[in-house]
Amino acid sequence: MEAAQILRDVFGFDGFRPGQEEIVDAVAAGRNTLAIMPTGGGKSLCFQLPALVRGGVTVVISPLIALMRDQVRGLREAGVAAGALTSGNTDAETDAVWAGLTDGTLKLLYMAPERLASFGTQRMLQEAGVSLIAVDEAHCVSQWGHDFRPDYLRIGELRRALDVPLAAFTATADAETQAEIVQKLFDGVQPDTFLRGFDRPNIHLAFAVKDSPRAQIMGFAAARKGQSGIVYCGTRAKTETLAQALSQAGHSACAYHGGMEAEPRRDIERRFQQEDGLIVCATIAFGMGIDKPDIRWVAHADLPKSIENYYQEIGRAGRDGAPAETLTLYGAEDVRFRRQQIDEGLAPPERRTADHGRLNALLGLAEAQACRRQNLLRYFGEDPAPCGNCDLCNTPPETFDATTPVRMALSAALRTVESFGAGHLIDIVMGADTAKIRERGHDKLPTFGVGKSFSKRQWQAIFRQMMGLDLFRPDAARHGALRMTDAALPILRGEASLTLRKDTVQSAKFSPAVRQMVSEDDAPLLSALKAKRRALAEAAGGPAYIIFNDKTLIEMAETKPQTMDQMARIGGVGATKLEKYGRAFLEVIAGAVEEIHPARMKLAGRLEGETYDRLMAAQADLARGPGGTDKPMSCSASQLAKVARLRNADEQAVARIIGDRHSERFADAFLMILNDG
Repeated sequence: MEAAQILRDVFGFDGFRPGQEEIVDAVAAGRNTLAIMPTGGGKSLCFQLPALVRGGVTVVISPLIALMRDQVRGLREAGVAAGALTSGNTDAETDAVWAGLTDGTLKLLYMAPERLASFGTQRMLQEAGVSLIAVDEAHCVSQWGHDFRPDYLRIGELRRALDVPLAAFTATADAETQAEIVQKLFDGVQPDTFLRGFDRPNIHLAFAVKDSPRAQIMGFAAARKGQSGIVYCGTRAKTETLAQALSQAGHSACAYHGGMEAEPRRDIERRFQQEDGLIVCATIAFGMGIDKPDIRWVAHADLPKSIENYYQEIGRAGRDGAPAETLTLYGAEDVRFRRQQIDEGLAPPERRTADHGRLNALLGLAEAQACRRQNLLRYFGEDPAPCGNCDLCNTPPETFDATTPVRMALSAALRTVESFGAGHLIDIVMGADTAKIRERGHDKLPTFGVGKSFSKRQWQAIFRQMMGLDLFRPDAARHGALRMTDAALPILRGEASLTLRKDTVQSAKFSPAVRQMVSEDDAPLLSALKAKRRALAEAAGGPAYIIFNDKTLIEMAETKPQTMDQMARIGGVGATKLEKYGRAFLEVIAGAVEEIHPARMKLAGRLEGETYDRLMAAQADLARGPGGTDKPMSCSASQLAKVARLRNADEQAVARIIGDRHSERFADAFLMILNDG
């Protein structure tokens, strides 16, 4: 059957959307294909329809169970034999899939990339007669991307093993991500590539500086009461508090995050598909695979991770083509939080630098001086005209010539060898009298005190806009010191001028006073502890916070433990972590660390540990008997540890642990220590 007839008879469409037909033709013809299409642009049809044109089974690698179940449900409603193998299947669902594979009736088989790690999956697919691999959300293969899934790296191996064509689809992929997709999925051989316009002209774009952010979200939702919407939040706790506040205000609202059990999450996904006017307050765990056409608005209560994340998340609104609205709030804490995520991540330094550049690009979108859609689409390589459908087109901001203050900031960075963060550079240009400035002689610099006409908060706003223009990037290897980019050099040399937005500099509401995590004196130690944590995390292949969280490292930096006992008393340092990591962190703090027996280590930080030490000292005194002339005798470390744990001890209890012969020499002394303790 021809593709056009299948499109009409099975899917009920009289014609293709712009760009779909040539992608369908390439995939149906068995050519390796990479298609980058906007969210809501009809990606799924571009592999579902070819699956019906081609013989055999098309296996679809998809990242979320919700996405798979939704697409399988839709295909079955259209009369297509489709199934999914997921951890959420009932026995009957799994049996039906296997039956369809066995009798050759199944046309599309969905599975998560994690299943590719399962023994026998590749053999099963070979026996099933797979003729095409389709990869949805292909950006997940890229560590440059925003949703990296390690198991996506197995897909290239599967393609080679099955020797079948592969079609990869994604809504967001910058140049680095595209290159990695080609390398990982297609062995570096460029596939037929289709880049469809990223513009979603029906979506109104808006950003706002945080100023009573809960009230801002509540007001935005109130103006759209009865409309389906999503509020993306940076933390699980915020999803719950915002959902509760919206419910109390009369909205139908619920929270959704990765910490919830699977069944409640599925219930919310079902409700969101079926109910009109439901608001879901969610982390980024929600949305991928939710194909609801009439989401009328998306709000971000916190700054997203990157432009890619932002674009994908707002793209869930208005998929029916009708008008939709967005609002993204941002504040100083958002930027600091995102910077910290990058600096303490597991990526190598060059990737962390690139990620700071990506965050700068998002900050540049937030602080844009003209049409947001132009800024957004230029990031993806397009060059559109002003859109007329964003807050900046509606109300253009006032700008001012900021060449002089920007040159002051760049000069301060240059004269301090690009070794400091924004806070210290601001202190220099403002002429602040701080110990740090005096100790380093920075009060003698030509730039010292040249920027007193701006307040500290105004300088913070200037630095923020400079970061948004990618003039500075934090250097992850130097604890956040600002490095100038090539874009800054013409301004520094007086060869170019620069304008900034006046509103955010004049109001300077963006950045409240920064509360430092530790005192300035303790900051270098905290940085060293974080560096050690990061190195251990990289070696273990896990996130840094699993080793110790920030609160624990702060306590280490402030109390500076010198022994394992002192380290064991730090909050968050349990027995297992003390044994695994205590020595490494203690070496950062105290330098050389004395060896400690494993039996003693288990008592670290406890009263029994002190008792053990006293027992050890008493044993040393009696090693050759009371007179010092007897044959040497001693108990093992494990025996002393057991004695140290005794409660209401008597001579018989001690003898049971160390034996009668040793008891004759040591029992009296040990009992005196135990009873004294």
